[in-house]
Amino acid sequence: MIRVLLADDQRIVRDGLTVLLGRLPGIEVVGAAVDGEDALALADRLRPDVILMDLRMPRCDGVEAIRRLRDERHPAQVIALTTYADDRSVLDALRAGARGFLTKDAGAGDIERALHAVLAGGAALDPGVQHHLVDALGPPPVDADVAIPRGPLPDGLTPREAEVLALIAAGLSNQEIAARIHVAETTVKTHVNHILAKAGLRDRAQAVSYAYRTGLAGTRSANAD
Repeated sequence: MIRVLLADDQRIVRDGLTVLLGRLPGIEVVGAAVDGEDALALADRLRPDVILMDLRMPRCDGVEAIRRLRDERHPAQVIALTTYADDRSVLDALRAGARGFLTKDAGAGDIERALHAVLAGGAALDPGVQHHLVDALGPPPVDADVAIPRGPLPDGLTPREAEVLALIAAGLSNQEIAARIHVAETTVKTHVNHILAKAGLRDRAQAVSYAYRTGLAGTRSANAD
């Protein structure tokens, strides 16, 4: 059973989600929090596997609650589930430590897939909010060279793979990436496959989320091999 904690300040939303998730096999709603502070307290007491977290709540908002769960190394995975899908909300939630971002018009199947994805170590990003990540970053300038962060790259990525990942996060296609870094498109496809395999990602959408979580979005290296 996947143990789920809900956090939303609207009772009608909490009740609706409880009924919706209760109909899905293998999923148990173990509690419902009315705000961020309540979510933190219930997370410690109930030890859920996944928390569905609203972002706009009194006392302690969802982003702050997600950040505190991360800082306290709480084992629960967090999926932001909110009405708001603006650039700031998406970025703040992912940077705070959310493993997924869904809007409240997500269906039961969307939520079920997201729960399984984050528990498997992946990410769950609503297709409807992906463009917000791209818009927030914007395409990198043609001649811009931003150094890859110092120190080892996550999951054994090479500098070139980190560069390709940054360009994926910027919304470029394989063909555009190939033109940007002056390699064949087949080479870019190989880099993309290596990135997905090393980071345990399923597709480009997860790669975008991963790039932001790891701080590699927007980074480039002119001399990457």
